[in-house]
Formats: sequence, C-alpha cells, structure tokens
Amino acid sequence: MLRFRSFVRNPFSFLFAGSSKEERIAAYLIREHDRGRSLTEILDDPYIRNRVTEREVARLLERPEVIEALGRATVSEAQNELG
Repeated sequence: MLRFRSFVRNPFSFLFAGSSKEERIAAYLIREHDRGRSLTEILDDPYIRNRVTEREVARLLERPEVIEALGRATVSEAQNELG
C-alpha cells in the first residue's frame, strides 16, 4: 500500500529514480576511492566488471555524487578512456 501512495503522490518519480543496482555500484566506487584506490583499478574489479556494462559505467560516471566524490578530472579521464 505504501508504494501505491508514493506513486499517487508523484506518478513520474520512476523516471528520475536510479536502480538499486546502480546505487550499490556508485556507493562501491565512492567507498573504494575513499580508501585510496584509483578509479581505473576500481573499474577493473571483478565486482564491477561482472555487474555492469560499459554503458552503465558511463552512466555511473555522470552521477553528481560520483563526480563530487571522485573529482571532475578523474571522472573526465575515465570517460575519455571509455570512448
């Protein structure tokens, strides 16, 4: 019932909501970067490679919280490497 009420309040919220998988991957990227790992190293992790496509990685790198946490220069460099 709660989900229905949320839908009635904002019927277009699904357009702006990220998937829970995407949320988990973004949190992993940020957490591992905070531990001192490079973005290239993190993106090469089996955890990332087995769960997202290159297109999904590109979308993750456009998320504001990822850009803020990793730094614009780091994200731009990774986006250039992806193509």
